[in-house]
Amino acid sequence: MASTNDLKNGMTLDLDGELWNVVEFQHVKPGKGPAFVRTKLKAVLSGKVVDRTFNAGTKVETATVDKREMSYLYRDGDDYVFMDAESYDQLPIPAQTVGGTADYLLENMTATVAMHEGVALYVELPASVELIVSHTDPGLQGDRSTGGTKPATLETGAQIQVPLFLTTGEKVKVDTRDGRYLGRVNS
Repeated sequence: MASTNDLKNGMTLDLDGELWNVVEFQHVKPGKGPAFVRTKLKAVLSGKVVDRTFNAGTKVETATVDKREMSYLYRDGDDYVFMDAESYDQLPIPAQTVGGTADYLLENMTATVAMHEGVALYVELPASVELIVSHTDPGLQGDRSTGGTKPATLETGAQIQVPLFLTTGEKVKVDTRDGRYLGRVNS
């Protein structure tokens, strides 16, 4: 239990049986009437963002979210199996929990798994990963680095847009948040 006066960005609240992260908050003391706290909350599971206002000093239920470093091992049916780096426990996580991060997951890759009461909430990858282009159409004479883009398939099966000069087998850096090509990796 915490008071609305104790809210901080990133804090996780348990409101009406659903987990919410505090994105931003503001204490407001109007000239007339009681003080209140205006918040912007993001649902942990669905990602929905809502604005909510609380009276100052109201008690809210906090939730403990444990973020652990885990290694991705393999896919087993609809589950992705991760191993805890400290205890070596293997944890199957359903595909809908892993979500779009599966497009950039390679075996033995380290990811952050958020847990609440033994249940995995979401999987977070580093901001960028290095992957090999498994297929892309060959470039043509005259293609330049400042030109257009073409589709490429990565070793994980994900599709991204890359510059025309890239060829199959090259290693590229990809933004895991939006799937954007960030650059070529020289090995």
